[in-house]
Amino acid sequence: MRIPFAQIDAFAEAAFGGNPAAVMPLSAWLADDVLQSIASENNLSETAFIVPIAADAAGDAPADFDLRWFTPAAEVALCGHATLASGHFVLSSDDDRSTVRFRTRQAGILEVAREGDRYRMALPAWGPAPRPLDAIVTALGVDPVETLWHDKGYALIVVADEAAVRAARPDDRALAAEGPIVAIVAARGDATDIVSRVFTAYFDIPEDPVTGSAHAVMVPYWAEKLGRDRFTAYQASRRGGLLTCALEGDRVILGGACVTVIEGTFLLP
Repeated sequence: MRIPFAQIDAFAEAAFGGNPAAVMPLSAWLADDVLQSIASENNLSETAFIVPIAADAAGDAPADFDLRWFTPAAEVALCGHATLASGHFVLSSDDDRSTVRFRTRQAGILEVAREGDRYRMALPAWGPAPRPLDAIVTALGVDPVETLWHDKGYALIVVADEAAVRAARPDDRALAAEGPIVAIVAARGDATDIVSRVFTAYFDIPEDPVTGSAHAVMVPYWAEKLGRDRFTAYQASRRGGLLTCALEGDRVILGGACVTVIEGTFLLP
C-alpha cells in the first residue's frame, strides 16, 4: 500500500525551524495499531492523518477532513503544529481554496485559513486553573511563580522571566512518570510578549520544538495577565518558533508559516 507523505516544518519562517510534522492523507481509516506503527516509524513529534469527509445527500458536510494525530508513542487529544501543517498540505495544493476545516475526536472542529503567505489557525481556548503541581515542578527543576492545570493533561508552570524558562533542565524520567502530560514552562518574554518551552517525556518527545496546543492553554492565561487579547509568543526550543496569538471568545487564534521539506511515498507492507 502506497501512502502519500509530506514532512512540513510548522511555525517556521524557513526550513529547519519550527516543528516538523508528517502529514499523510488516507482514503479511509487504517487500524489504530497500524497508524501508531506508522507514526513510530516516522519518529517525528507528530504524524497527522487526514481522511476526506463525504457530503450528505444535500451536499453538506460538518468539515472537509477527519484529522487524528499520533506521536511515536501515543495518540493525542490536540496537536496545533500538525494541524497547521495539515492545513498547509491541503491549501498549498489547491489555490482556489482559502480555508480548510478538520473534524477531530477530542478537540472539535479546527480551521486553518490563508493569511497572506502565512496561516491563521483556530483552536479551542483551554484556559487553565490554579493547582499545586509539586511533583511536576520538581521534575522540571524550576522555581515557579504560579502553577496551573487543564484537565486535558496540560501543566502550566509560570516562572519569573525568560532566563528562567531557558534555564529549565527537566528530569525526563521523573517527568514521564507523571503520566501523559504536557508540561509548559512560561514567562513574559524579552523580544516577544511571552516565551515558553514544552516538555513531553511521556510521549517520547523530551522537548517539543513548537507546540500549538500549549498555546491553546497559555493564551487565555496570558490575555488576562497582559490585559490584551493579541500578543506575540516565542517557543525557545533549539529549533524555535514564532507565533502570533489572539483570544477571540472561546477560540485561540494562532498565526504562523509553514515550509514543506520532504515529499514522497510511505510503503506500507
